[in-house]
Amino acid sequence: MKSLFSYSLIIARRDFLAVVATPAFLLFLLAPLFMIVLAALGGSGASQVAVTSANAARIAVIAAPADVEDIKAADTALRGLTGRFAGPPELEVIVTKADPTKEAEALIISPKTDYYAVMHGPLDKPSIAHRELARNSAAFLSSLANEVMRERKTGTGFGAELSKPTLTAIQRNESSAGGRQMTAYLSVFVVFFLTLLLAGQAVGMLAEEKSNKVIEILAAAVPLEAVFLGKLVGMFGVAVLFVTFWASMAGLAVLAIPGLARLATLAPAVGLPTFIALCALYFTMAYMLLGAVFLGVGGQAGTMREVQMLSLPVTIFMVAMFGMSSAGANSPGSTLATFTQWFPFSSPYAMTARAATDPAVLPHIMALAWQAIWVAITIWVAARLFRVGVLKSGSWKSAFGFGRSAAN
Repeated sequence: MKSLFSYSLIIARRDFLAVVATPAFLLFLLAPLFMIVLAALGGSGASQVAVTSANAARIAVIAAPADVEDIKAADTALRGLTGRFAGPPELEVIVTKADPTKEAEALIISPKTDYYAVMHGPLDKPSIAHRELARNSAAFLSSLANEVMRERKTGTGFGAELSKPTLTAIQRNESSAGGRQMTAYLSVFVVFFLTLLLAGQAVGMLAEEKSNKVIEILAAAVPLEAVFLGKLVGMFGVAVLFVTFWASMAGLAVLAIPGLARLATLAPAVGLPTFIALCALYFTMAYMLLGAVFLGVGGQAGTMREVQMLSLPVTIFMVAMFGMSSAGANSPGSTLATFTQWFPFSSPYAMTARAATDPAVLPHIMALAWQAIWVAITIWVAARLFRVGVLKSGSWKSAFGFGRSAAN
């Protein structure tokens, strides 16, 4: 019995040190901290998108110059009653031009603006054009016109109806700027989530085949780069089957549930068919990039325990790429957005966001070519590391072109 406990302690000590006495254990130990920080970064990105969309919302009054000050004063008074957060979007007073009716309709339907409701005409009988889902904003403008008329007629009670507006609901054919930003963030999240969920399957595959010597047989028959690429393409086929199935389920849900039809308001700038095609291409590139990295990690690992340890830094790095891409989606055209669009490992996510906010197509062609180059580089590096570090074929110096090429 004493020997049994002694052997148990020896094995326990061996297994404990095998996990703890590694540099990767520190990353494993701090993983919750990283995840909290990066989750907060992603959550702040989503909230910033929502806040930006809310701040971009406007209501407007196209008024005569003599009415501008009275309208602003009435707006201040009414917002004092509704409170800071319960009130409608910010009011913009526009001095009337030749045809205020056409100007009001143009403000409502323009994809570059986020006007929920626009009022014009005489304040006793104004015309209010509004989005179909923005009746509260139209009601506020009605109260605004009535408040101006009440202030002008002394002795009138607070509840007196002195303004009789005409309300017209206008259907928008394109998404607003805020809607496009929301589409950008959602597309970044979906592409990242699918990539991280599906590309991780490749990490254990190479480690398993390395342990049963199958990879050595394949490496002797064909170039190692072809082995890596073939495995990557095969696993991508599985990912495509997964995405196709769930995309079909999502499409059926949109058709079956009437409320989900409002998702059509999140129309991307490049057009829905082009946007879907670009999302598919960027998912392909993101999967290939991350899958190649995971294959390289799996090739260096000797056991599934090492696979898990080595995969953690890669996962944390990709979550950081998601956080940066989300922040870039919140501020299109910024330095951060430009950096994430051209940094190889964040480029697929950031360019997906750009497709939602920018109608230009040429940058996407350039970005896809750039990402394809980095897919090839990543596969080449992973194969060279596996050849030298695992198969012990050649030296580190020759493997990367500094000397004689490593033997196959």
